[in-house]
Amino acid sequence: MMQFTRLILIVVIANAILLATQASWAAQEEANWYERKTVWNGFDQFHFKVAQRPAYVVAPKEASEGNPWVWRARFPGYHAEMDIALLGSGYHVAYVDVAGMFGSPKAVAIGDAFYAFMTSQRKLASRPCLEGVSRGGLLVYNWAAKNPDKVGCIYCDTPVCDFKSWPAGKGEGIGSAATWKQCLQAYEMTAEEAIEFQGQPIDHAETIAKAKIPILHIVSETDRVVPPKENTYLLQQRLKEHGHDMEIISVAKGTAKSNGHHFDHPAVKRVVDFIRQHQ
Repeated sequence: MMQFTRLILIVVIANAILLATQASWAAQEEANWYERKTVWNGFDQFHFKVAQRPAYVVAPKEASEGNPWVWRARFPGYHAEMDIALLGSGYHVAYVDVAGMFGSPKAVAIGDAFYAFMTSQRKLASRPCLEGVSRGGLLVYNWAAKNPDKVGCIYCDTPVCDFKSWPAGKGEGIGSAATWKQCLQAYEMTAEEAIEFQGQPIDHAETIAKAKIPILHIVSETDRVVPPKENTYLLQQRLKEHGHDMEIISVAKGTAKSNGHHFDHPAVKRVVDFIRQHQ
């Protein structure tokens, strides 16, 4: 009987040791999911890699119920007022670097891996707000078109919705010959093939409309880099053709130095309220 009791005790102790070891491993794995930690505007910022690309997530002091988050596409430091305010209300803000990819299929695939990591491994909400600045609009809409059921809402700041406008400069905008060459390389297309390409944000209007994704853009009426008529307003027109619309904040005049592309943000609270309402 004593031997049996001793055996039971040994089994219990062994199980306890195993559980403690597993807990230790889990804690170690949790502690090692990121490469380094910094501070961004008073919030912890965790840096890591997804698909060999640099990425990060900024964590709120206390997460809101459901772990809502903003996925920032390109230029994460520009007009960050909304992100800072959302962090203060319990949102996470995340970013993956797909610079130089112009929303190409490779960029969208990296976005898929990033989304899977953020939702499966970090347990953030399944429907983030996609926030695109300038050329970031290409990634936002191309990813949303592939994953319309995974998008809470879209907010874009002077977004590129047609690369024929920028960087190609085939309309009224100033374009960028060097950047257009990079864009063609990212898509692995000739200039002739790119002009006929039907996989851009303006081409996704029907998919976005069917998904009824709430959209808010801010544009500058003097923007010569990304003219709103060839981008935001063209997308809006096509959305309306499919029974959907977007909200637009219009800034009368951008800075001369930026060819009208940059400006002081006039409606931070409106953007924050929009994101909180629709996520």
